[in-house]
Amino acid sequence: MLSFLMNHAISMILIILVINVAYVTLFTVRMIFTLKGQRYLAATVSMIEVLVYVVGLSLVLDNLNQIENLLAYAIGYGTGVIVGMKVEEKLALGYITVNVITKEYEPDIPNALRDKGYGVTNWVAYGREGERLMMEILTSRKSESDLYTTIKKLDPKAFIISHEPKAFFGGFWVKGIRR
Repeated sequence: MLSFLMNHAISMILIILVINVAYVTLFTVRMIFTLKGQRYLAATVSMIEVLVYVVGLSLVLDNLNQIENLLAYAIGYGTGVIVGMKVEEKLALGYITVNVITKEYEPDIPNALRDKGYGVTNWVAYGREGERLMMEILTSRKSESDLYTTIKKLDPKAFIISHEPKAFFGGFWVKGIRR
């Protein structure tokens, strides 16, 4: 009888843990879809998310006298945040704008980036120590790390800053997206 209760308790803990990891991962994915304007995907994921949430929460609430269930719920939540972030990294939806300022004025860098398929707008900027090359590059988030690697190879001392644009119209990328 004791072994049945122990197996049941361990099974309950594992079920609660897995359900909460799944719930928080779905929550994270839904938020990403919402922020990216993917309303139908967000709505679909939210339906699954709420089903998982209700099942997991009801298991914990029905067994509040067992602290290990509450701990499993909390650990599953924290683990779900990490898993959700990993899923978001893999999805890499959207685009980023990367601003690059080179240490030295080197006009070949924009062409080297263009040869790799990046859309680059460049101009001469003036810093404290003189002329610099300033570039603005729009790329998909999936290409982000490759872009950073390429820039660092071309100029290891380049200053790089990126941000996520909300919207963009016209230019190099719009033509590429329509294809």
